[in-house]
Parts: sequence; structure tokens; C-alpha cells
Amino acid sequence: MPSSSSSFVRLSTLTRLPVARLAFRPFFLLAALFGVLSLGVWFAFWHGLILLRPYGGLMFWHQHEMLFGFAAAVVAGFLLTAVQNWTGLPSLKGGSLLALVGLWLAGRLLMAFPLGLPTWLPVLVDLAFLPVVAGVMAMLVIEAKRWRNLIFLPALGLLAIANLVMHLGVSSGDAELIRQASYLAVLLIALLMVVVGGRVIAMFTANRLGLTRKPPIPALEYASLGSVVLVVLCQLLVTFGVSLPGELLTTLMGLAAVANTVRLSRWGGLYSWREPLLWGLHASYAFIPVGLAMWALAMLGLFRAELAVHALTIGGMSTMMLAMMARVSLGHTGRAIRTLPGIGVALGLVLASALLRAPLLALLPQLTHWTYSLTIVLWCLAYLIFLFHYTGPLLSPRPDGQDG
Repeated sequence: MPSSSSSFVRLSTLTRLPVARLAFRPFFLLAALFGVLSLGVWFAFWHGLILLRPYGGLMFWHQHEMLFGFAAAVVAGFLLTAVQNWTGLPSLKGGSLLALVGLWLAGRLLMAFPLGLPTWLPVLVDLAFLPVVAGVMAMLVIEAKRWRNLIFLPALGLLAIANLVMHLGVSSGDAELIRQASYLAVLLIALLMVVVGGRVIAMFTANRLGLTRKPPIPALEYASLGSVVLVVLCQLLVTFGVSLPGELLTTLMGLAAVANTVRLSRWGGLYSWREPLLWGLHASYAFIPVGLAMWALAMLGLFRAELAVHALTIGGMSTMMLAMMARVSLGHTGRAIRTLPGIGVALGLVLASALLRAPLLALLPQLTHWTYSLTIVLWCLAYLIFLFHYTGPLLSPRPDGQDG
């Protein structure tokens, strides 16, 4: 048996690995790489080439993996890094962090290559990831008594439930259940963006541009966050088969869109046009009310809800994640927070992808095949630019020699 001292040496060595020092390092890197690869597979499928025969089929795999593969990795990397700052306690690192990364990777591999294994195995591995992330968050928040950050735990728990319901939809052959559960996941991630955006966008903008930050208006803050929470709860009921008046969800989405538009207008976004890491955040947040307003209009029968979903996932989620990854990956690796060459272009490419995939197709539905293809290409180019600039820093030690 290996001695305890040799085990300690191995654990210490793992902790010293730059990629294992904080969760943002492996998860941001792998999320970007996975996003590009999975959309490459989706692009090939869209053009008639079958490169994978994944669990649930390619349509399900695309929906599921962009939410619970790509987005879940970014969310985990951000939250498990931020919770260290919020609580003052050391977050996951070293062998424990690499084990969590291995769990995420195992889920992606088993979803893409089921290999004839019993169905429950890839499902179980995939479902395990988010509860573990929530468990780590819970231990740190509770130990530090930072109760304000408990809001992330029910959101992560509901995301795990949405994931479970998507799998139940596959096992029962219920496409509508899969669709409603994916909608729940999208709205939950939008809720996380509303929470995180409210904490950091105004602060980053005021600090970087030397502006006087407008104090938040409590009623507006409650309306912005509360309306999105109500939308999520309504979608949760719909997912579980509860019939709600269509007017209720339409009204709540409209209110959420208006409240979050007013909230965003107070953060100084018009002054950020020279700073891509700022205007990228403002533009991504703007797609939350745009997506919710489009969703409300879709419920009135003006166009497909899928277009509103892509406004939220590409314009909101993908843009905010790219901007936050670009910023966090500099600050937490001890580098100056500045826009690296091409990152502004990358953010513009994701926003262009969102505009083509959502509002443009709502106005011109006849533009389909090549428009879809172009949106995929633009998204992949944006994240390839991120990988070009950030693979080195994410895999390298901090220049100042500190931990992180």
C-alpha cells in the first residue's frame, strides 16, 4: 500500500498544477473547446453528415449538451471560483477539482458515445455533476454564513431537475417533455445571468470608466429579479404538466422584459462602447429582455418560441459567458484586465450570430438553411479566438506566483 506521505506528495503535486488551482481554469478551457467541437458536429449534421450516434439522438444531444455540457461547465467554473471570493474560504482545487472535471468529461463522453452500455449509466454520470457543484457551493456558503449566496443553490437544484426531466423525456419518447424541460433550463440560466449581471455589470462599468454608480432602486431590483423568478416557477409547473393560462406567462415575460430593460439602462452601458469587455456584458444582458419579449410574442403566435430561446442562449448566455470568461481568466491569473486583440471581434461575432438566429429569422423566416449555418460558423470563430488567446494563460502559473 502507498504510504500516507507519498499520497500527500501526489495531492500536493496536483494542487500545484496551474490548471487545478481554481475551477475557472479547466472548466472555461474545456467549455470553449467542447462548444466548438459539438457545434462542429451539429454543423455537419445540418449538412447531411452523421458524425455521431449519441445517446438520445442528435437533436436531443445538441439541445442537451449546449445546456448541460457547455453552459453547465461555464456556470460551474464561475461559481466555484466566485464562491471563494464571496466566502473567504478556499474553493475546490487540486485532485478534488480534477475529479469533478473528470466527472464532467465522463458525462460528455458517455452522452456522445454510449457504446451499448445500459442506458442508466450515461444518465447517472451526467446527472451527478450539478448536484456535486451545488454541494460544494452549499458547504462553503453555509460555513461562511454568507446567506445572500444561497440563491444559487435552488437554481442549481432546479437545473439538475430539468436535466433529469430531459432524460425522462428520452426514456419515455416524450418530445414535448424534453422541450419543456429544456425551456426550464434556459430560463434558469437566464435567472442566473440576471443575478450575476446585477452584481457585477454596473460595478465593472463604474470602476473601469470612473463613473458614479447609480444606487439601485429596491423596487426595480425586486421587480427585475422577482419577475424572472415567477417566469421560472411558471415554466416549472408547465414542465410537470400543470396547465396555466397562456396570458399569465405572456404577461410575466413582458413585465420581466420591461423591468430588466429599465434596470440595464441605469448601468452606464452607453459609455462603454470603447471597452469590449464592458459592452459585451451590457449587450449580453440586453438580450435577456429581448429574448423574454420575443418569447411573449411567440406565445401570441407571431413566430416560433425557438427563436426567442436562441435569443437567450446565443445573445444572452453565450455572449455573457464569453465576456465573463475573458475577464475572469485575466484577473484570476494575475494579468491586467484588458481586451486582448480580437476579443472585441469575438464578442461581435457571437452577437451577430444571435441577431441572425433570432430577430432576423423572426422577421424573415424564409432565410433558414444558410442562415443557420452562418450562425454556427460565427459562434465557433468567436470561441476559437478565445481559445487562441486564453489556452496559454489558463494552463500557466500566475506571473505573480500567487495561488489562483
